[in-house]
This record gives sequence, C-alpha cells and structure tokens, in this order.
Amino acid sequence: MSKNLAHWDKAKAESRKLALITAYDHGFAKLADEAGLDGILVGDSLGMMVAGAADTLKVTLEQMEYHTRLAAAGIAQALLMADLPFGSFEESPGVAFAAAARLIKAGADIVKLEGGAVMAETVGFLSRRGVPVCAHIGLTPQHVRQLGGFKRQGKTAAAAALLLEDALALAQAGARMVLMEAIPAALATEITARLEVPTIGIGAGTGTDAQILVLHDVLGLNASPPPFARAYMDGANLVRAALAAYAGEVRGPKDGAAVTGTA
Repeated sequence: MSKNLAHWDKAKAESRKLALITAYDHGFAKLADEAGLDGILVGDSLGMMVAGAADTLKVTLEQMEYHTRLAAAGIAQALLMADLPFGSFEESPGVAFAAAARLIKAGADIVKLEGGAVMAETVGFLSRRGVPVCAHIGLTPQHVRQLGGFKRQGKTAAAAALLLEDALALAQAGARMVLMEAIPAALATEITARLEVPTIGIGAGTGTDAQILVLHDVLGLNASPPPFARAYMDGANLVRAALAAYAGEVRGPKDGAAVTGTA
C-alpha cells in the first residue's frame, strides 16, 4: 500500500516513479485515490485555490486540520500528506510537534514543512517522536515575501550549493522525503542521486523520484497556473458549459415540462 512509507522507499530503490496531487476535500481526494495516485497532499495552497487569496500565508492550522479530515475520509490507498501552515511550527520544535500531532490525528500519514537546514532540529524532533516529515525546499511559498515573489530558486552556483546542503541536512535529521519546488532540473536530479530518501519535484524537472502538481492546475481550473504546470483537461470551460446547460434547461421549457433530475 502506498500509505506505507516503505512503499516509497522501495519505489526509489527500484527507480519507479510515483505521482501525487493536491486535494482539499472528500470528493476530489476520493477521485484521486480511485485514479491510483500514490500520494495526496492537503496543501496550504488551499488558501489560493479554495479561498482565492494571493498567497498561502493566511491559512490557519484549524483550516488545515479540517481539510485534512475531509480528505482522509475519501482515501483508502494513497499516502496522505498535510502541510504545516505558516506560523504553526517555526517557533520551536515543541510547538511544531503540537501542530503536527493535530494533523496526524486528523488523518495525515506524513506532514510537510517548509524551510532549509534551519529546520533540521525541528525535523529531527518530530521524527524521533513518531511524526514522519517531508521537508520542502527551493521555492517555499510561505517565504514569498522574503523571496520577493514566486521565483525560481537555485539559479546560481552558490544558491544551488546551499540547496544541496539544505537537502542533505534535512535528510540526515530524519526527513522521510524532500520536496523541491521550482529549482533547476539538473540540481534536482543531483539532489535525488545524493539522497537515500525519496524526492518529490514540482517545477524541478523529471529527475526526481516523484512528481506533484496542484489539482486545479491539472484539471484546468486555475486561471493563472504557474509556467511549469500542465492542464490535462479544460476543466473551467467544461464546468461552465455544464452549469449553463443546466440553467438553460431550467429556464428553457415553454410548456411547463419538468426538469429531469433529482434534488
């Protein structure tokens, strides 16, 4: 079962690629699980995709707990990952553990936190207390204001070297996975080769052990997707057409004929 982290370790050892997607509720999590996705992330990207915010910074731990519980109810096989939101884990390892425990109790199999080597102590603290951690480096959306926007990272030799040091430090501290966002493909491939734990890429080339994309990007529901995203259907127009067809049927009959369907 992909819920078992040993499944992920075995896939890396056998060079088998794994696929993840974000989901924020029961319905889409269930569909993703039935489609055979290896992992589902309840991401703090819900702040943007669900709440319409410009970034992820306003997402609360209570919201993450709620959406994790919704998604968990729809999943039978996939590994469920949940984000620790901004402000819920940075203060101290103890604070991070309390937040992580809430997400695990809500149904998460593993929690994800953003930050480089500075978070190694926290990663170790959580790991030693039974909380599996996925570390997130590169473009870390919770640092968007410090980064000056959603910009690619690791473009210079010095920046790339720091990201490699971050990845090694986090894995050594006990991270079970490392997610790399918006970094050069060659760097992501090198980090993947250097780490014994699985890596996940988003906008980081194809050399990682797994790939993740945001659900709304894949379904074509995001009006402003990042440049590395790919839509696998024109979801926005399909939804509009379906809703317009329904509304047209309701409004259209001239003879008082009942609309088909049930409430």
